[in-house]
Amino acid sequence: MKLKRYKKVRKHLNFYCSHYGFHEPYQILIDGTFCHAALTDHLSVREQLQRYIGPEIKLLTTPCIIHETESLGAKAYGSMVIVKQFAIHHCGHDKHPISGAQCFLSMIGEKNTNRYIIATQDRDLQYKARKVPGTPLLYIDHKAPTLEPPSLTSVKVATNESLSRVNVGKSEEIRLNKLKKKLLGKPKDEEPKFKKKRKGPATRPKKKKPQPVVQEKDPEKTHKKKRRRIKLPKHVKEELAKQKDSS
Repeated sequence: MKLKRYKKVRKHLNFYCSHYGFHEPYQILIDGTFCHAALTDHLSVREQLQRYIGPEIKLLTTPCIIHETESLGAKAYGSMVIVKQFAIHHCGHDKHPISGAQCFLSMIGEKNTNRYIIATQDRDLQYKARKVPGTPLLYIDHKAPTLEPPSLTSVKVATNESLSRVNVGKSEEIRLNKLKKKLLGKPKDEEPKFKKKRKGPATRPKKKKPQPVVQEKDPEKTHKKKRRRIKLPKHVKEELAKQKDSS
């Protein structure tokens, strides 16, 4: 069997075990349509289911299923032979047999409290069984037994129950804490604690460099700037002297 198929069937079975209390040996109710599909595909029902689901299984049928296959005559003879190989689970319809689908639906009831796995190819029975929470469906697909993923109804009911358990747990915890405070008083652990500031590594304060002292200038000592005398060249002086004499 391929590893992927093995992981899927383990995942689905674990879901039913966790949320609906399924356990080994798993009880599998088998009808005539499942046996007919196995006969057509040349499958050994017991051998294939033990390889697929595990060795700890109980293959069961009911008097209604046997009566139904017998009533179909020669065309269902092979299916009848296979069905009669399984243990007969008394359904309460021994005196007045009903159809196989009605028999299985009456056995799982509204909650499938006896934890049956339904093995059938009947589409109408499959549709009705999906509405019953915690009812695994098994059928033959591509010449191999296949356990259907949990139905939406099964998943919703399991989710709601899980949430209700969580809510109950929280309310009980709150009520217990209130009782403890009332009887024992406020514990010391609940007193407010002030967080201490975390001190970093000790560092020395940096020394400030002395700033140079700026001396103020005495206004009395300040003196006016001397005018620089401009020395004229000799030829310029002579030219100026000539202009002065001529004037």
